[in-house]
Amino acid sequence: MYEERPPHPALAGRVACLWSRVATEEATQPVVPDGCVDLMWGPSGPQVAGPDTGPHPVRLTPGDVYHGLRFLPGAVGEVLGVPVAELCDLRVSLADLPDLGVRGPGDLVRATAVRLRATPPPDRAARPIARALADGGRIGDVARELGLSERQLHRRTRSAFGYGPKTLQRVVRFQRALRMARDGRAPAEVAAASGYADQAHLSNEVRRLAGMPLGQLLSRP
Repeated sequence: MYEERPPHPALAGRVACLWSRVATEEATQPVVPDGCVDLMWGPSGPQVAGPDTGPHPVRLTPGDVYHGLRFLPGAVGEVLGVPVAELCDLRVSLADLPDLGVRGPGDLVRATAVRLRATPPPDRAARPIARALADGGRIGDVARELGLSERQLHRRTRSAFGYGPKTLQRVVRFQRALRMARDGRAPAEVAAASGYADQAHLSNEVRRLAGMPLGQLLSRP
């Protein structure tokens, strides 16, 4: 069973949700790219799930319990004490990061709130960058629209999200398509509305980012 809850008010604007999962059967759950970073406590203890650029399968065993919080895309800032790009596609134990003061699952919110107060806010350009890229603009056009050079756009995107603008554009476009498909829209319509060249382009990108066809991905909880 998987459940999401709104974040504590102290985390508003930086954290998308609090979440928990209790495994009731043997399963492999795919985690797909969403532009987010998660701080969580699971069977192997506290760890950070960095921003993904491809599928990350998680093996679940009955009785496994996870608690976590999910930062909004581009909102983790300096909370974890390391550049987010160093966490890309990784699951890193908190023991290998600067001490956040997390001693148990119940500390996740408190420790994060303390770090949010103690560190600078994230780049204010992160959300405009993600929105502009989600609209399908060319990298050069997006940079000019935001008053940046392409080099500045790449540096600030990598600093905020952990990877460059081309990868971020693929991820946000994929997530937009996934939301539309879950609302019951036909694949061809989803492809056109999400900025893909055609349905085949959509299918190929979903396989690359999720490791499975769109229909199979939608059938999973």
